[in-house]
Amino acid sequence: MHADQRAFVRALEGAGELHRIRVEVDPYLEITAIADRVVKRSGPALLFERVAGSPYPLLINALGSERRIEIALGRPPAQIGAMLLELAERANPPSVGGLWQARRSLWELLSMRTRKVRRAPCQQVVENPELTQLPVQTCWPRDGGPFITFGLVITRDPVSGERNMGVYRIQLYDDSTAGMHWQIVRGGGNHYARAETLGRPLEVAVVIGADPALLISAIAPLPEGMDEIAFSGILRRAPCPMVRCKTIDLEVPANAEIVLEGIVPPHERRTEGPFGDHFGHYSHAAPFPVFRVRAVTRRREPVYLSAIVGLPPQEDKYIGNATQEILGPLIKLLHPEIRELWAYFEAGFHNLLVVSVRQRFYKEGLKTALGLMGTGQLALTKCMVLVDENVDARDFNAVLRAIRDHFDPEHDFLLLPGVPLDTLDFTSYQMNLGSKMVIDATSGATDLLHGRPGADHQAVHEAMGSVTLPGVDAAVPEHASAAGPGPAQSGAGRLADPRSLDSRVIAYRVLEDSLLVVQVAEDGRQVVERLLQTDLGPVRWVVAVSKDVDLHQHDLLLWGMFTRFDCARDIVFSKVRNRGAWTTCYGVMGIDATFKPGYPDRLEMEPEIIQRVDRKWDSLGLDC
Repeated sequence: MHADQRAFVRALEGAGELHRIRVEVDPYLEITAIADRVVKRSGPALLFERVAGSPYPLLINALGSERRIEIALGRPPAQIGAMLLELAERANPPSVGGLWQARRSLWELLSMRTRKVRRAPCQQVVENPELTQLPVQTCWPRDGGPFITFGLVITRDPVSGERNMGVYRIQLYDDSTAGMHWQIVRGGGNHYARAETLGRPLEVAVVIGADPALLISAIAPLPEGMDEIAFSGILRRAPCPMVRCKTIDLEVPANAEIVLEGIVPPHERRTEGPFGDHFGHYSHAAPFPVFRVRAVTRRREPVYLSAIVGLPPQEDKYIGNATQEILGPLIKLLHPEIRELWAYFEAGFHNLLVVSVRQRFYKEGLKTALGLMGTGQLALTKCMVLVDENVDARDFNAVLRAIRDHFDPEHDFLLLPGVPLDTLDFTSYQMNLGSKMVIDATSGATDLLHGRPGADHQAVHEAMGSVTLPGVDAAVPEHASAAGPGPAQSGAGRLADPRSLDSRVIAYRVLEDSLLVVQVAEDGRQVVERLLQTDLGPVRWVVAVSKDVDLHQHDLLLWGMFTRFDCARDIVFSKVRNRGAWTTCYGVMGIDATFKPGYPDRLEMEPEIIQRVDRKWDSLGLDC
């Protein structure tokens, strides 16, 4: 396996997966414009050998393809996930026979540790901090400044001593001061909160440039308290060598390229941002903790590692999908009813999670959903869709068909308002707080209750009792035929051209007879509400998007649908009835996913930079 970043670069180059750029490039916007174009064209990793204003080369898009992920891990990530699940299952309960059958996996598990060394390549040079000498990018035109985007931030809990390594963006203020963007439900932020409560500074080391096992481990949503550096040994198949820092009491990977050593003092904040983030918009500027750098240690000729985020697809697609395949299977240990769960990169991962479940009793899937929404980083999920175990959770069209056939909001919609949400989500207008929803598109008992073919109503009611909600008539509401047929009638109606129903509709697209997406220039909420009062045939939900969303580009369509709405504020139904605190929704679900006043701007590169890259393109030697 790859002992360090340099070995990984050699492997990529040997496989034809890396391209060296020898002309000078500017870290201010220009590198982003080039890298963004390359990743969207499925191009190679890029090593910029001459970066304006810095003596150090810059590596980017190193993990930006499925092939490069496999080169990084030495095998498909799904193979690692299957191995971890098999090992956990054979060890619970432990038996001699089971452990013997899993002996190869156990040998790999022995690599889940670290080993201390006294001398390390990452400390060949020890110097005072001059952060502005690093080739730190300003990625997008309205960013608050240059940001370190792929720094591995290492901290220790000031009470328990547990170590955490995560990737958090770091804004440079000057040669020795930076902003530390710690988000909620993140280990580093939890460590800082505890240190701040105790009135202590938190020691922090930031690693820039490391072997790919460390990079993937730092991003992986491991359970709280599990050491990411130790876990990297499983991916690397070898323990990670560690060396003690020069100025703080932390250990860092010995083979790193660059290490920043310092502290984050308690109760000190400084405006951080805005920053062009992975939701495709700028995150708002806000007060965040301050990182004060005491020393920089590095190799003699280090290579700076960077990454960009923005409109999908980006490099994080491949990294995020790999971590899902590695860790996703382990969720079955807590929820054996789960067949698969899959977070969609197009929606920024947290905005759309599909879970396929095998239900052993009525609404077990909903029990599963509530459990997942309280588990680690899955607690940041905004939209969760439940489907049957035979539905491919990764196939959005298959998910739409399940919604078409099985979703009835009267029984299958759950709204959770006023709950923690991803720090980067801007749709609730309040940082870290928003709303979530669950769409239950599983079959089984729900089909019986709604009269689908073969339903035995008497049997299901005898088995479970009536599910009529308090104060709500058991009969289908009188509005149902006007709003379109219920799930049992799917396919019976015929959808009229939405442009004939509302002149504000510019274009539309229907997917799997289930989802109607309308592109509008203005008044998205009004358009949705008007459409919900018309005959929409088999359509089960309507989404209005702004005119900047390409209806025929899959990645951007999902991005436009799931990054611009707050569940509690922007979802409406054909009809809603209230009884005390109990709200029941009927008919077709509508979502106003249009761009709204107060939202941060969409990421767009300056035309001048695009033109400069166009003129320089031939000299870059790229054929993608």
